[in-house]
Amino acid sequence: MRLCLSQPVLGPLSLEVKNYSATTHFILLGFSTRPAFQMLLFCVFLVVYLITLLENFLIILAIRSNAQLHKPMYFFLSHLSFLEMWYVTIISPKMLVDFLSHDKSISFNGCMAQLYFFVTFVCTEYILLAVMAFDRYTAICNPLRYPVIMTPRVCGTLAGGCWLCGLITAMIKMVFIARLYYCGTPHINHYFCDISPLLNVSCEDSSQAELVDFFLALMVIAVPLCVVVASYVTILTTILKIPSAQGRKKAFSTCTSHLTVVTLFYSTTLCTYANPKLMYTYSSNKLVSVLYTIIVPLLNPVIYCLRNHEVKAALKTILCRGNGSQKNSSE
Repeated sequence: MRLCLSQPVLGPLSLEVKNYSATTHFILLGFSTRPAFQMLLFCVFLVVYLITLLENFLIILAIRSNAQLHKPMYFFLSHLSFLEMWYVTIISPKMLVDFLSHDKSISFNGCMAQLYFFVTFVCTEYILLAVMAFDRYTAICNPLRYPVIMTPRVCGTLAGGCWLCGLITAMIKMVFIARLYYCGTPHINHYFCDISPLLNVSCEDSSQAELVDFFLALMVIAVPLCVVVASYVTILTTILKIPSAQGRKKAFSTCTSHLTVVTLFYSTTLCTYANPKLMYTYSSNKLVSVLYTIIVPLLNPVIYCLRNHEVKAALKTILCRGNGSQKNSSE
């Protein structure tokens, strides 16, 4: 015990610690490719980003402007579209800039802010998808009580609860991740600040942050997933009891879009956040991240429009109005 407290042992240790300085910024390695391919990726991701914003904006506009879509299902869909507009915006602009710039650095505060909002949107979407599953369960399994249960006040409370849970979960994670010690200028082998790369470049033991992240991920992913599975098992049981084939088809058609979106989002994020530090050791992590940060937000509006006649009709009305106004202005 006396040896551990002696000056000769503490002296070199203190000098070694002094040689490290707390980081002020990170380097995002992104996609390490040739310059020509970087430009191609820039063009592709820019088009995808703009289309994603346009798709989700049109869905929100269609729901707000069409009285027939003022229903709980579309109310939650508008929140999902609004969420995904910000979801891609917190990642894509910085990624696009890095494609064209040699300086791929991001400040410590900028990195933590990006991580905080990204985790907020991911957690909010998990819970929102579970709320949407509960809405479909109530509409199909309790159709007579549906207007009484899913009142505007209840819908607003559920949507607000989704956002609040996302904000609180992200805040708790940030408390443990942001206080880790990062020395020098860490190079993050990713195209945005995510939990996995930050845990791996920390200069100190991150086991406590990993444990907190795993527990919160388990709560935010497993609990909503159980709600989704229980809802759809009950929905399927109820649909199979419908005597007519046409009735069964109509009832199930109201769920297929949401079920497809849930499958895409959960399947692409579950492996990443079930064990973040382990997943980060594989180079395929970037490709998986592209799926749920870029591709899924692009596909979700398309999935809902293709399977939903009411949304398609509302979008056609908006586009026809736009074409009509352009013709009138030209005349």
